Amino acid sequence: MATIWPLLLLFSVISTAEAQEPEQSLFRPGSLLIPTGTNSSWLSRSGLYAFGFYKLQDNGYAVGIFIAGIPQKTVVWTANRDNPPLLGDVKLSFTSDGRLVLLTAQGMETGNAVNTTEGAAAASMLDSGNFVLYNSDNRTIWQSFDQPTDTLLPSQELKADKTDGKVLFSSRSDTDHSKGIFRLIMQQDGWLAMYPVGTNFSVKYGYWNDGGVPGGRTNVSLNFDTDGRLYLLNGTGISIVNITKGGPTKEVIYRLRIDPDGTLRHYSHNMDQNGDWKITWFGPNDTCAPKDATGLCQECLPGFKRVNQDRCVSGCERNSDSKSCKRKKKNRVVILIILVSLLSFGCIILAIAGIAIYKYRRWLYRSISNAR
Repeated sequence: MATIWPLLLLFSVISTAEAQEPEQSLFRPGSLLIPTGTNSSWLSRSGLYAFGFYKLQDNGYAVGIFIAGIPQKTVVWTANRDNPPLLGDVKLSFTSDGRLVLLTAQGMETGNAVNTTEGAAAASMLDSGNFVLYNSDNRTIWQSFDQPTDTLLPSQELKADKTDGKVLFSSRSDTDHSKGIFRLIMQQDGWLAMYPVGTNFSVKYGYWNDGGVPGGRTNVSLNFDTDGRLYLLNGTGISIVNITKGGPTKEVIYRLRIDPDGTLRHYSHNMDQNGDWKITWFGPNDTCAPKDATGLCQECLPGFKRVNQDRCVSGCERNSDSKSCKRKKKNRVVILIILVSLLSFGCIILAIAGIAIYKYRRWLYRSISNAR
């Protein structure tokens, strides 16, 4: 009996330690990230999400949050998205006073990855995709879910505030995550709407279903459940508009993004399958509507060009990937070319026939003259 008690005590200690094991990975001041190698990011507990450096396609690096647990590394949030690319020798330091700062190879500070009103005592990359900073009282002082760029993740919401509301800005392209020319906003009047950048928040400029999704009242928020369901919630917590239905949650992840072409798309990805993201819903239904809505006298962003270089109101279009929006125009051009070609061919035939008739008449005239 005496030998059993130590074993029971050991089992109790192990069980207590497992029960007290944190459900999230915490990172403390003194931690350091570099763009390359195994120390380039902080992973969430499951390894699905990561905060840290990711490589840009053209050149350099950026700091952000990306889905690391799938083959297609997918960026969902970018810090300082409009800043130039970072060099390969940059470092991200969690300083002793609780700041996340970028350092040059010589150790000089070049800026903050995130801005907080007080120093952080810990940081955590959650399995929801939310990167959170805590103070010494374990209170959240900053989180990426409050500062969305172009993407919303399940359990994240888009609220309207007392001024312009929280805004999602599209990226310039799939590989350039700086601000693009479209935006999604949850308005104070209860409308979920999309507008080109540089326009007023009015029906005149909205390009989604003549205004967007009507909440019909104030204090409305866009909510995103873990099963992929999108819906509008009023100020009392009642669901008032369903945008999408829910789906499976086992081994399936979701995201919502306002894409570079101005279309809001709902994506799902099956973790058990080595495939691409699947589009499960999108708005507006007319994917040419965002392009048509940019018919304003404004400069087109890099990667875009005016449809008609001589008319500033002709709108902007991407240099590529706009074939569907130009298909009708292309067909008309092809038909016009065919008609012009047929007309030219007809003119040539008439000219040849005219010459042949002229020569025949001359030959006939000479033959009659000689016969006389």
